[in-house]
Amino acid sequence: MAILREGGNAVDAAIATAVTLTVVQPGSNDIGGDLFAQVWDGTSLYGLNGSGRTPQKLGLNVWQNATERTFGWLPVSVPGAPAGWRDLHERFGRLPFERLFADAIRYAEHGFPVSPVIAAGWARVNVPDLPECREWATVYGQRPGAGELFVSHEKARTLRLIAGSHAGEFYHGEIADALDAFARETGGLLTAQDMAAHTSEWVEPISASYRGYTVHELPPNGQGVAALQALALLDGLPEHGLHEQIEAMKLAFADTFAYVGDAPMPGLLEESYVDSRRKLIGPKAIEPVPGDPVRGGTVYLAAADGEGMMVSLIQSNYMGFGSFVVLPGYGFGLQNRGADLSDDPAHPNAAGPGKRPFHTIIPGFLSRDGVPVGPFGVMGGHMQPQGHLQVVLATVDGGLDPQAALAQPRWRWERGLHVFAEPELDTDGLAERGHRVEVTRERGGFGMGQAIWRLPSGGLVAGSEPRADGQAAAW
Repeated sequence: MAILREGGNAVDAAIATAVTLTVVQPGSNDIGGDLFAQVWDGTSLYGLNGSGRTPQKLGLNVWQNATERTFGWLPVSVPGAPAGWRDLHERFGRLPFERLFADAIRYAEHGFPVSPVIAAGWARVNVPDLPECREWATVYGQRPGAGELFVSHEKARTLRLIAGSHAGEFYHGEIADALDAFARETGGLLTAQDMAAHTSEWVEPISASYRGYTVHELPPNGQGVAALQALALLDGLPEHGLHEQIEAMKLAFADTFAYVGDAPMPGLLEESYVDSRRKLIGPKAIEPVPGDPVRGGTVYLAAADGEGMMVSLIQSNYMGFGSFVVLPGYGFGLQNRGADLSDDPAHPNAAGPGKRPFHTIIPGFLSRDGVPVGPFGVMGGHMQPQGHLQVVLATVDGGLDPQAALAQPRWRWERGLHVFAEPELDTDGLAERGHRVEVTRERGGFGMGQAIWRLPSGGLVAGSEPRADGQAAAW
């Protein structure tokens, strides 16, 4: 809000918020994470893939022979968030880049009271006993409770270096050199050359139609195609209920897990292929398997301004604090996005040098007849496309505003026939159709989202996830 009131646009506001979130919510995203964004500039929709690549030293044999693939150095890929902030600003920003860091730096230096959901997650963290993870205790080990202040002078200094150099010190200077040295000292593969080679990529968003609306996602290496394929499957049904929604999502996930990686996307959204997959949705729940299309810990934010610009942005460490590798002297941790790499050389997400790992984080955008409705997103691992699906259905079919759509009770498919549901959700009839339903009061697994819709009058209406610590603010 401060950025907008100073004359900044929605991209300026989104960057400032994204930078600040690395300070106030480090257990979900950090300076060492990745980001993705969609930007409507008033005329066109643009996509930014701000994900980093694996180190050049990561050979498939190294991955196959490793005993620890989830935490520590092995799953670390080059952080893409700082370059993403810079590239968004260079193309769309208005205020000076350094101004966008000022509030985050102040929070880091003077502290901020930790919010309840974040504090609860922080308290549950189990730190791996690895040499490269020991700095985590120095930087984050105080585990502040709700309302307690968290201070990080080292992170403030790092943010100043990034702001003053437009991320140059991060990828080509002091910070890149420090990462290189720390990796060599503690057995990591990341090098200064890996950092220097990083670039963001401007991409064309992909889309699918549903009941006259168009849902836009980013192409792989993310899982946005899963939400699009599920919506396309449902769009071809004259009517659908909870059973059909779950079945469509399962089929879409089966294809996504089999075919999505750092490679061109096969024809998962081709009409003939979607038609063939839709025939698998019957009266009973099925165990999903991929088809053959070749032949046939995260934060999300949305911003909009009075000039028509709208931003959908998401950034993440992946699993909570990510790899738990924290760079000594600089106050930030690195993501573990490589944890999902495959040891199958034929898989598109196979481990290897210079690969962008499969990503769960996806920023969404909704339009109708070429006119933007607005940005939306639901963070939370593989709940994300399921959350996108459910928010779109609540909006398009239910006619709900963003807050009401985000507050609706949700379901979450896990594996096979197993489905989790919130207590308020009406699951009558699912068991009879073969679903194994487990009702749970643990809200964290059902995603945390935000959305902004533009009204026909030109006004804006926003909603923020009731399961988290977010808020909708306007002036």
